[in-house]
Amino acid sequence: MRRVDEMYTAKPFYGSRNIWANLRREGHKINRKRVQGMMQTMGLAGNQPGPNTSKSRPEHIKFPYLLRNLAITTPLQVWSTDITYIRLPDGFVYLTAVIDWYSRLVLSHRLSNSLDGAFCLDVFEEAIDVYGLPEIFNTDQGVQYTCEKFVKAVTSKGIRLSMDGRGRALDNIFVERLWRSVKYEDIYLNDYQQVKEVRIGLENYFKFYNTERLHQSLGYQTPHEIHNSLRPA
Repeated sequence: MRRVDEMYTAKPFYGSRNIWANLRREGHKINRKRVQGMMQTMGLAGNQPGPNTSKSRPEHIKFPYLLRNLAITTPLQVWSTDITYIRLPDGFVYLTAVIDWYSRLVLSHRLSNSLDGAFCLDVFEEAIDVYGLPEIFNTDQGVQYTCEKFVKAVTSKGIRLSMDGRGRALDNIFVERLWRSVKYEDIYLNDYQQVKEVRIGLENYFKFYNTERLHQSLGYQTPHEIHNSLRPA
C-alpha cells in the first residue's frame, strides 16, 4: 500500500492498471483486483488528489481560473492552496497549506483529522495575518473553498478568487509540486505513526523548505530569500 501511495504521488495520472503493471515490474506478485482494492481503500483514482479532498457541490458558486498565461512577477501577486492526505497506520490525516507562487514560500499550513472546511479558513487567515493581502487567491473547486463562508472571507478583503478547472491538477502546479516534495523528502522517509509525530515533523520540514532548501527554479536560492528581497513594503 505504501508503494502504491508513492507511485501515485509521483504520477497522479496513473490508474490501477498502470500501478499494477509497475508493481509487477518491481517483482510484486499481485493482481490488478488487489491493486484496485487498495486504491479504493486509500481513496485514490487517476488524476485525483487524494481521498475525496476535492469533492464539489453543484449548488456552490464557482469562479473562473485567472492564472492562465498570467505573468507572475512579484510576491503577494498570487497565492494558492490545496489539501493533500497523509496515510498513517490507523487512517488518514489531511494537510493544507498556502503558498506564494512567485517565491514558492509556504506561508502557512495546518493538519486536520477531517475535511471540515474550518482548517482551510484558518490557514488562509493565518497567512494574511503574517504576510498581508495577495491580489489573487487560487483554489480548487472543493466544497471547502466554494462554501459561502470561505468565499466571503476571501472576496470581502478585495482579493480576486480563482479556481482550477475540474480535473485540471496542473492549474495549481506549484502546490502539486510542494506535495510531492513533502511526501518524498519527509513523509516517506520518516514513516510517521502518530499525528503528533507528523505535526512536529512538518513544522521542521517547512522551516527547512522555506529557509534552507535551495530551489533550482529560484536560481538556487531559498523561498525566504526570494520573498523577502522582492516583497512590497
